[in-house]
Amino acid sequence: MVAEKVATKLTERFEKAVVYAIQLHSLQVRKQRDIPYATHLLSVSSLVLEDEGDEDEAIAALLHDAIEDQGGLETRKVILEYFGERVTAIIDGCTEEIVKHQSHWRDRKLNYLEKIRTGSTSSRRVALADKLHNSRSILMDKRQKGDVIWDKFGGQRSGTLWFYRAFLDIYKADNFPSILVAELEQVILELEK
Repeated sequence: MVAEKVATKLTERFEKAVVYAIQLHSLQVRKQRDIPYATHLLSVSSLVLEDEGDEDEAIAALLHDAIEDQGGLETRKVILEYFGERVTAIIDGCTEEIVKHQSHWRDRKLNYLEKIRTGSTSSRRVALADKLHNSRSILMDKRQKGDVIWDKFGGQRSGTLWFYRAFLDIYKADNFPSILVAELEQVILELEK
């Protein structure tokens, strides 16, 4: 007999994280379209929950860009205080860099890929949901605007596609247990056309 998975219960901590994430990113918009950045955070958190993530992972998904984009170590301290060590560790595991652009684009991406390769299952789940949502957004923009969309990416088309493919390969190499892996692969295949 197979045990049924119990649905993740979302508590006041999750509600607090939603409010905090929206406040932190209130002035930010998405790279390609002038829509609130919070849409990305909510989408990533939803993907984590759809992938059977727990509440801490869903909270980390809401805050996965907070340290990198909104205050660095000071923001990290607040997250640690409000949401605890596990949420903070998950975010640390999928944060590219705390101080923006300290190294060359490709070096940053290589370091990030290594961090993901050796990271915890929870950090990897959040990172996977993040990259899936980002790649879906890129694909939507490509369909609407064409290849001009690649101009806003540090790696341009070739570097960005290299990064997404290398990221996916890490998950495929160890058969990462997630429904999101196959979805990411389909989106990447569409982007590569």
